[in-house]
Amino acid sequence: MIQTLSDALAERGYDTLTPVQEAVTDPELASADLLVSAQTGSGKTVGFGLAIGSTLLGEAETLGLAEAPLALIIAPTRELAFQVSRELGWLYAKTGARVATCVGGMDMRDERRALERGAHIVVGTPGRLRDHIQRGSLDMTGLRAVVLDEADEMLDLGFREDLEFMLGEAPEDRRTLMFSATVPPSIATLAKSYQRDAVRVTTLSEKSQHADIAYQAMKVADRDAENAIINVLRFHEAQNAIVFANTRATVNRLTARFANRGFAVVCLSGELSQSERTHALQAMRDGRARVCVATDVAARGIDLPNLELVIHAELPTNAEGLLHRSGRTGRAGRKGISALIVPPKMVKRAERLLKFAKVTAEWTTAPDAADILRRDEERLLSDPSWSDEATEEEAAFAERLLAAQSPTAIAAAYLRLYRTRHSAPEELSDPDVRTPPKERVPFGPSSWFSLSVGREERAEARWLLPLLCRAGRIDKSAIGAIRVQQGETFVEIAEASVERFTAALGDGQLEEGVTARKLDSAPDFARGPQPSDNRPSGPRPRREGKPHDGASDRPQRRDDYKPRKPRPDAPRDEAPAEDTAPRQKKTFKARQDNDDRPRKPRSDTPRDDAPKAEGAARPKRVFGGAPDRDGKPRKPRFDGPRDGAPKGDGTGRPKKSFGGSPDADGKPRKPRHKATGKPGKPAGPNRKPGGKQPPKRRDR
Repeated sequence: MIQTLSDALAERGYDTLTPVQEAVTDPELASADLLVSAQTGSGKTVGFGLAIGSTLLGEAETLGLAEAPLALIIAPTRELAFQVSRELGWLYAKTGARVATCVGGMDMRDERRALERGAHIVVGTPGRLRDHIQRGSLDMTGLRAVVLDEADEMLDLGFREDLEFMLGEAPEDRRTLMFSATVPPSIATLAKSYQRDAVRVTTLSEKSQHADIAYQAMKVADRDAENAIINVLRFHEAQNAIVFANTRATVNRLTARFANRGFAVVCLSGELSQSERTHALQAMRDGRARVCVATDVAARGIDLPNLELVIHAELPTNAEGLLHRSGRTGRAGRKGISALIVPPKMVKRAERLLKFAKVTAEWTTAPDAADILRRDEERLLSDPSWSDEATEEEAAFAERLLAAQSPTAIAAAYLRLYRTRHSAPEELSDPDVRTPPKERVPFGPSSWFSLSVGREERAEARWLLPLLCRAGRIDKSAIGAIRVQQGETFVEIAEASVERFTAALGDGQLEEGVTARKLDSAPDFARGPQPSDNRPSGPRPRREGKPHDGASDRPQRRDDYKPRKPRPDAPRDEAPAEDTAPRQKKTFKARQDNDDRPRKPRSDTPRDDAPKAEGAARPKRVFGGAPDRDGKPRKPRFDGPRDGAPKGDGTGRPKKSFGGSPDADGKPRKPRHKATGKPGKPAGPNRKPGGKQPPKRRDR
């Protein structure tokens, strides 16, 4: 390893290298193309920084004047590109290397000026790097190494065309290194096309579950999903935590609710500008925010210090997403927790997700209010402030406090003050206990009434219920069953409201055409629908507003229609046809004139009766217009001027000058205005009839 890079690692506190870093720095792979797959958080960024060190520096310890870039690092997201730039910045600080970034959302002119000043290493996103290459601001001729970080994610995001363009523009003798947590077939195909005998490097830790991440699958009730997230945040009180959601709308809703509950929260989604996303991550690093609600845009390569907790508010779409989300914690030897919020309808999906990711999770329930309060007491008793020596001022105040209050009262007040600084926990219901359906309370003693409308009058319970309440002056709780029959409807009324209902009806009239009468006993519905005894005879009654005279002009039975004659099976020319013979088409006959004589076929000769030569075009008919009423041909028009003088040989008719039709004396009339109908100029808004036009106003 180059000495300047070793010194940078020592100053950063790297005593030993991770397995992936040791594998890529093998001297036998110093000039080979690599296809590396390792766990998230295993130090891949520093790994490929060390891997390309010998390619960029050679035998030297420092780099010379920056002309054309020597290395190109491609990352899928802006945050990952900035993180890679920071990591390579301190790693190559002693070599004099200049690192430039080219990412979307930033000022392209500043990036162009940085490239013109010179950069040894360029880090960027695919779209912005391709723009610089096409504009000629990024010189690819001096590249010695190209690194694709999180290559599988770039292909999933649709950057395949951009990657192929950049790899095609790079020199053929370059080194190509691809780093990815997983190696799907698409990555293998890309490596085979743009790498030369690539060496596959796979760390042993990839074959087993991440030892520094504890997976927990928490069953919660459907209505308690967001409350469970609040309780998990309160229970762990992590220095940094990320809550992942699938949509921007969910991110905004959770951010607003966490802020209302007193959490120091920021959000991270694709709808934010680059400066807003940078400020959000910086707030997490500075400690001004402790909870970040994000979409999967932050699931790749984001390294936050002291990130102890990852919560999946919504399950990821695939196993790779689960691994990359969870990989934000448990990095560089630190421990972390990945908690999945699983409602009852998502249990099977969560089991399949964990199985495909080859992860074993502990199935448990979210902490309830009692667990959180108990955990608060434990944190309070284990606070390091108890072991600090009190100052003179603090000791004097403690003596005055003991003189005024008892130790029990002081301890209780301190506990209350401690809890007020934190959000109150939520009460959660048992996810395994399903809410039983409400038992139907018996209606009680009742009486039955018969209404004079039924299905024949299109009676329905939805319009009978408000009618009964309004006319009978009772509440809907006093009405039981409503059974609509063919000719009448039976309604059950509570016994306590029968007297009031009967008194309100008086003569039993609900409204015009609808009456009600009390029955002596409950009707027998076992016999099925029975017609009413007082069913009116005659035609079917209609509802009010639709007159009906009882008669119809249309026949009511199908037998009144005359049947059509069957179509003959013989062909149209009445010739007998065999069963297997195709049907003959009707022969075309010439159209007849009025005197039933067949028309003569049209001649192929032109209209001037001149013989038509073989292959010659038919001459056009000279236009002369249709004959007038006397049968004489009309004169051809000629294009003469309007004054009537013939123009040239005179083939056009002069246009009539505008003046209207002549009057009785033969003089041409003056033109009339269309609006007024009077001759002369019309009276406008600034003109008086028969008067002078007022002077024009000048704009000052």
